[in-house]
Amino acid sequence: MPYHKDKQQAFQAAQQGFEDAQGLYAEIVRDSASYGHQLKHLKNEVNEAFQQIENALENASEHQRAQLERFQQDLRSIVNEVNME
Repeated sequence: MPYHKDKQQAFQAAQQGFEDAQGLYAEIVRDSASYGHQLKHLKNEVNEAFQQIENALENASEHQRAQLERFQQDLRSIVNEVNME
């Protein structure tokens, strides 16, 4: 049972990290004076989310793996959009 619990906790941490990064991205104000600071904070959150996803992928179930891969794709989209600005 502890293995299953660890797997679930890893998935939940990855999901939370993804949601945090997504939320920050949605709140960025591109023409504000603090844009650079917001961008730096977003970069840290995205990197942390990627790390949490990688950790969760190590022992994810099939369903979790599919969801985690979608999180990765969505984070890459955020990174690409920010880099194009």
